[in-house]
Amino acid sequence: MQIGPYHIDSKVILAPMAGVTDRPFRQLCKRLGAGMAISEMVSSNALLWKSDKTLRRIDHEGEPGPISVQIAGADPQQMAEAARFNVAHGAQIIDINMGCPAKKVCNVQAGSALLQNEALVDEITRSIVEAVDVPVTLKIRTGWDRSNRNAINIARIAEANGIQALAIHGRTRADAYRGEAEYETIQAVKQNITIPVIANGDISSPQKAKFVLDTTGADAIMIGRAAQGNPWVFREVNHYLETGTEMEKPSLEEVRSTLLEHLYNLYEFYGEYSGVRVARKHISWYSKGQRHGGAFRQAVNLVESSAEQIQMIKIFFDELSAKEGLAA
Repeated sequence: MQIGPYHIDSKVILAPMAGVTDRPFRQLCKRLGAGMAISEMVSSNALLWKSDKTLRRIDHEGEPGPISVQIAGADPQQMAEAARFNVAHGAQIIDINMGCPAKKVCNVQAGSALLQNEALVDEITRSIVEAVDVPVTLKIRTGWDRSNRNAINIARIAEANGIQALAIHGRTRADAYRGEAEYETIQAVKQNITIPVIANGDISSPQKAKFVLDTTGADAIMIGRAAQGNPWVFREVNHYLETGTEMEKPSLEEVRSTLLEHLYNLYEFYGEYSGVRVARKHISWYSKGQRHGGAFRQAVNLVESSAEQIQMIKIFFDELSAKEGLAA
C-alpha cells in the first residue's frame, strides 16, 4: 500500500487508541510486524499543546517511520494549525479523527460526530490537506447511526480533497463497540473510490484478517483491541497472509521477556509514578488467559513501584514455566 511517498510493506496497521498507542507500544508493534502505527489523538486545541500529555504524544524519538499522528477537533482552521504543529514536531503523515465514538469527543462535535455534517467534513479535510506538505489520511465509521450510513459520501469528499488513504471501522457512531462489525459498507466504499482503503473492526485473528481483506477488497486491515497484550498478532497475520499457515504462538519465555521490555520502556517514557500506573493495564492484558492470571492481576495492581511490579511478574512467569515443565 502506498501513502504519498511511503510504501507500507505490511497489510496490518495498528489502530490509534487513546491511552494505549503511546510511543513504547507503537515501537513494539512495529518491531513485531505492524506496517504503520498511528498515535493517540492530539487535540486541535492549542491551549493543550504544552501539557505533559500532549508533549508525550508528540514525542517520536527513536520511532521508525512513517510516523502517523492523529489529530482531533471540529474547527477547520484549528485542525489545519494542529496539522502544521505536528508536522513541525516530526509527523510524516497526518490522520484525521472522524471515527471516535466517545461521548466527550462527540459532545464537542469532533470524532464521529462530524459524520453528521458533510459540509464540515469537506471544509476540514480541504483545510488540512492545503495546510501541510505531508500525506493526510482519514479515519471514519460507516455513519452516525444505522439509518444514516453515509461512508460513501464521506469517502468521495475525502478523495476529492486530496486525502490519501481512508480507514473505516465497520460500525456506526451509535453502535459504539456493541454488536458485530459489518464489512459490506467498507466493500461499497472500496468500490467507489480509488485511494487505499483500510478495514477496521473485530479483526482478532489471522483467519479473520484474511476474511475481511477478501470480503471488502480493502488494501489493508487495522487492528486495535486485539493487539492489547498481544502485539504478536501483527507477525501472525503477516505470516498467515503470506503462507496460509498459522504461526506458533509465542512461548511463555517470549511473553515474559516482551512484557518486561515493554514495561522498562514505559517506566523510562513516563517516569516512575505514571509509568507504574500505565503499566497496570498492560500487565493485565498480557496475563489474560494465563493460569491463575486473575489472582495475579488483583495482587499486582496493588503495588506502587516499578521494582515490585517487575519482581511479581518474574515470579509469576517463573511459576508458570515450572508448571509447564512438570506438565511436559
